[in-house]
Amino acid sequence: AMLDPDSGLSLTIARIVQRLKGSSLHSQLERQARVSLHKPEIKLESLKEDIKDFLKTSGWEKKLQNAVYSELNVFPSPCHPAAPPEHMKEPLAYMRKAQGSWEKRILKSLNSMCTELSIPLAQKRPVSEQKELLNKWNEMGTDEPDLSLFRPVYAPKDFLEVLMNLRNPNYENGEQPSFRNHLGLIQVPLKVKDIPELKEEFSELGLNIGQLGIDDSAQVPPEFFENEHVRVGQKVLAEQDSAAAQQYVRQGCPTALRADLWALILNISNQPEDILYYEQLKSNVIQHDLLVDSLIYKDVKLTASNDDYYFVFEDYLYQVLLCFSRDTSVLEHFTYSSATPPKSYIRGKLGMEEYAVFYPPNVNYNSFILSVAPLCFLYHEPSKLYQIFREMYVRFFFRLHSISSHPSGIVSLCLLFETLLQTHLPQLFFHLREIGAQPLRISFKWMVRAFSGYLATDQLLLLWDRILGYNSLEILAVLAAAVFAFRAVNLMEVTSLAAAE
Repeated sequence: AMLDPDSGLSLTIARIVQRLKGSSLHSQLERQARVSLHKPEIKLESLKEDIKDFLKTSGWEKKLQNAVYSELNVFPSPCHPAAPPEHMKEPLAYMRKAQGSWEKRILKSLNSMCTELSIPLAQKRPVSEQKELLNKWNEMGTDEPDLSLFRPVYAPKDFLEVLMNLRNPNYENGEQPSFRNHLGLIQVPLKVKDIPELKEEFSELGLNIGQLGIDDSAQVPPEFFENEHVRVGQKVLAEQDSAAAQQYVRQGCPTALRADLWALILNISNQPEDILYYEQLKSNVIQHDLLVDSLIYKDVKLTASNDDYYFVFEDYLYQVLLCFSRDTSVLEHFTYSSATPPKSYIRGKLGMEEYAVFYPPNVNYNSFILSVAPLCFLYHEPSKLYQIFREMYVRFFFRLHSISSHPSGIVSLCLLFETLLQTHLPQLFFHLREIGAQPLRISFKWMVRAFSGYLATDQLLLLWDRILGYNSLEILAVLAAAVFAFRAVNLMEVTSLAAAE
């Protein structure tokens, strides 16, 4: 049941106030208000109004607006008060169940690796090892530990198998003719947008609107659009308004402004307390050795070291991912994610809640690396790079690794991709299906990695501009379908999956 708009709004306001109360912004605002009392322009008889005016003119009101906007972007709109809390995570019971069993499978794989290699999930590092790690923190890539025994916890194709087997138990086979004509691999009935709805959603990508990076074919000399776009971008930055920045990047970001615009949209300012927090995570890495450290290490070696673009960032990748695996604030996103944080028990205390520790938030490190690496081009200060990645993860990337009915979730993206292709290129879709080259088998890994590793970095960043601009991952499915449309003529000639790839 939907709430009537007023009570829905007051619920949202109450929640945002609650969430901002504990933030550093709240204490900074209090401090500023106190300081302002000593200013001559603040009069006792009009105290409240004067302080408000002062906070406006000194830029604090803008900061508060951005914080509120950020909350609205991340958290889903409140459910009906009577709805059980798991509905905020995921309204469909069969999706919650599937996500639960997928998590069990991953944890089982981790635990059996521990048993096989007889290493604990976590242990304190000896002091000598702590010193050594501290000394080589900025050049961890020079290490060559033997990691041949560690295996990846799962590959994208394992995850795709799970998604292909999802079924809604309330649907009798063959009863729903409308959905039964979906011939793709994804067999769950979720509502995805059709072309008219996508046109409306992504109206700024219309052919009559200039786009950074592709307006070279336009009749207008590109420098006109570009110079004007850069000028507007500088103005948006000067205004320090998150909502305006989000609207602006829908047409792409000028390279020189991207780092600042993204930070503004994600509301990240790298305050002293943020830097301190990052340092605490770092000291946690130095003191404790986790099983996942080796998995991260192995994945970075396999992924980044072999990549012409990313190998230079190898040390950054270790720093960010090792800290991320210990960041408990990431657990907050589990309130609106279908996933549940994995728990492990201290040895010998299985099932005793007071001995439960949250084991690292997620284990598909391979995809993480590909989501951090492009950010290294934009941010060179580790604590800022870290915060940007964490925010991108809790807003967007976690949806690519968990089973949910959310429009930006990987299940919806797969279905949207297949539906677009089947509706608009039926011959191609049938042809590929006939030769055993189901299109989703090819495009799944592009989408699950948000195209990182598949596009040149400058193109990838232009794509991610749109993810931030529309606060949605749906563009990934649209792009994947567009790639097939672009290659349709050649694809009609192929006779095998390998050739299609």
